[in-house]
Amino acid sequence: MVFSSLLFIFRFLPIALAVYYIAPPRLKNLALFLSSLVFYSWGEVRYFPVMASCILGNYLLALWLGRLRVGSRLRRAVLVLVVVFNIGMLFFFKYTDFFLTNINALFGTSIPLLHLTLPLGISFYTFQTMSYTLDVYKGTVQPERNIIDLGAYVVMFPQLIAGPIVLYKDVAAQLKVKRGRYKLAEIDEGIGLFILGLGKKVLLANSIGALWEDIKLLGYDGVSTPLAWLGLVAYTLQIYFDFSGYSTMAIGLGRMLGFQFPENFNLPYISRSITEFWRRWHMTLSGWFREYVYIPLGGNRHGLCRQIFNLFVVWTLTGFWHGANWNFLLWGFYYFVLLAIEKLFLYKHLQKGRIWPHLYALLFIVLGWGLFAVDTGMGDILTFFSRLFWPQGGASAVYFARNYGVALLIGCLCSTPLPRRFYAWVCKKSQLLRILLLGAVFLLSVAYLVDSTYNPFIYFRF
Repeated sequence: MVFSSLLFIFRFLPIALAVYYIAPPRLKNLALFLSSLVFYSWGEVRYFPVMASCILGNYLLALWLGRLRVGSRLRRAVLVLVVVFNIGMLFFFKYTDFFLTNINALFGTSIPLLHLTLPLGISFYTFQTMSYTLDVYKGTVQPERNIIDLGAYVVMFPQLIAGPIVLYKDVAAQLKVKRGRYKLAEIDEGIGLFILGLGKKVLLANSIGALWEDIKLLGYDGVSTPLAWLGLVAYTLQIYFDFSGYSTMAIGLGRMLGFQFPENFNLPYISRSITEFWRRWHMTLSGWFREYVYIPLGGNRHGLCRQIFNLFVVWTLTGFWHGANWNFLLWGFYYFVLLAIEKLFLYKHLQKGRIWPHLYALLFIVLGWGLFAVDTGMGDILTFFSRLFWPQGGASAVYFARNYGVALLIGCLCSTPLPRRFYAWVCKKSQLLRILLLGAVFLLSVAYLVDSTYNPFIYFRF
């Protein structure tokens, strides 16, 4: 079940909110926990034990850590167990077949693959549970003794499948508030955010993304150079509105429930450098790697060479986190190289420019999405990039530009601060005007969902 579905909007959400609001204050976390389990188990009930073991394992490990003396060897051993338990679970389901395939190819063996279905949201909820237990080890949070409260944090349906990655310490206080957790103004704000996110996902991402699907059907060797660029721009816009729209819906749902989730996107395509881009794109993932990998490795405290090495580790893991495929590892290495170059000498020059830094950043961001999008093998990556940089014939871009041109232009416009400023102006001008605007976006989104069968969610597979 995804947020941008009629089933979620008109069935699950009204019932879940009604149960949550009606529940007595002391039972609200239980109501949230149970409704979230229904949401997760709707299409993945067979993997419910995986999530349950993740919650129970981290619950017990955190309690154990809380009883051990700071600095003791046993406490450090339990820390290792925490990392092995969480990463091991993620590794088993997500990466086992990847390594078996490569071992078979390298050594000529025929080890059978497991063909495991990836449990929904496992990349997100394992990071959340691990961050909770690591924070207990660091002493920044106290072990949670109520397993229902911890379970409500982990499986909270707004952020369960695709984030934003919410740290326990960010919502621990809100989970303990039993009475007066939410206010009418927050619910109203949350509804507005949900509708705006739904519009980004359905009206923009889905409309634009169909172009990239057309290109995949044609085959990468069957598109002309202009069409290859047009398709890559379409994917660049699609993945932004797809993921940021989903994150906006999640943040809105969190507000309706009385929780303040962190922002995950801040107009990343207006960046003037790759460094700035990663301060604006998927900010909760970047923040997670910074806090739990980059800084523990030493960050920038031990000289430039060590800093570059730490960047390499972080971006290898970032690429691998996105998927068990060589194109994701290549994508991570690509960004490591760009960030290292900026760290070594380029960033200070980018800060002095006005227009060319934006063009530089956009070019390399778009090319990076080419590595991300073509996940069918290195041969297809080479074929597609040869089409980008070596003028070749094929399916003409004119037909697709005519069909998708308006959607692409609107997408480019909505990647700027203008829509955000317009919505702020509407909210300030008139509450009635705001309601009419949100109503129009909602009705158009629902009409699209009723009429169209194309409703993918790119990050669903991560």
